[in-house]
Amino acid sequence: MRKSPGRLAVVLVVLYALALAATGTVVATAGASVPTSPVVRVWTEPAAGYGFLYGAINGAKYDVDLSMYELSDPVVVRDLVARAKAGVDVSVLLNADYEGRRENASAFATLRAGGVHVRWAPSDQIFHAKYLVVDKATAYIGTGNLVPYDYASTRDFWVADVDPLDVAAIAATFTSDFDQQVLSGEGPDGLVWSPGSGPALLSVIKAARSTLLVENEEMDVSSIEHALVAAATRGVDVEVVMTRDAQWSSALRILASAGVHVRTLDSSQLYIHAKVICADCTSHGGMVFVGSENFSTSSLSYNRELGVVTGSPLATSAVASAVRSDFAVGSVVAP
Repeated sequence: MRKSPGRLAVVLVVLYALALAATGTVVATAGASVPTSPVVRVWTEPAAGYGFLYGAINGAKYDVDLSMYELSDPVVVRDLVARAKAGVDVSVLLNADYEGRRENASAFATLRAGGVHVRWAPSDQIFHAKYLVVDKATAYIGTGNLVPYDYASTRDFWVADVDPLDVAAIAATFTSDFDQQVLSGEGPDGLVWSPGSGPALLSVIKAARSTLLVENEEMDVSSIEHALVAAATRGVDVEVVMTRDAQWSSALRILASAGVHVRTLDSSQLYIHAKVICADCTSHGGMVFVGSENFSTSSLSYNRELGVVTGSPLATSAVASAVRSDFAVGSVVAP
């Protein structure tokens, strides 16, 4: 059994409940007010590598919570076991649905044998979220799975959030999920949980005044596609970058016909696994969503997912730079 949450976690959750209404940060653009969260670090993959996560786990003094869709990185597994043996309360929740038990079987067995509190997520729901909480002080939220085979060839992003209310809310949701009491995700400000993340993503798209940069692995939600078209129609320069895949070719051609600038990369160039929406992003600000949510009905309406909307210049600058770089080398999708 996982140990009971420490007093600090309880206090932070109480503070979150009391202060939610008073502490939200809001970015206003194009007449829309969108709640955001602070982000203090950003890692752009594949250039950054995953050493920052290894360091975060190894630096844990009290507890580690990890929720992951796919985990096969032997360094992560080794480090989690080492922290558990050092007396740190380490808890890991692994996806079981959609091949999850097969993909995560080795990591699960090794973690359990090493004294880690490890559980399978409910088998009737895909747990696609990718996040790590260390010492109830820092939450690392990402778009990438912990699969070394993909590290060198995949576009992904990770961010670090140290806001006490955000971290407490993520830890509280992890605890409820770990205890098989899956509820709607807790979240102040800019945390974006699925099920039910569609409105938050649409709010970022609708907020764009001049530019909109988008990367995603899938394009299969009509409301997202309509919002991208509406943005282009109102004069926003919309750029969409994806990996070339016949599944999305029809949707991408429709977007191109409506004035959206669409380019695709061959998977041998770089696999676009990132899920980001960057509205009016510059080195000085804007608004960006970074998270695990794909543009699919399953991802937005049924899966467990986690993302964050932030106005941090660190994030807007890093995401905009990477997406524009990918767009520059992509092939144009004609109407």
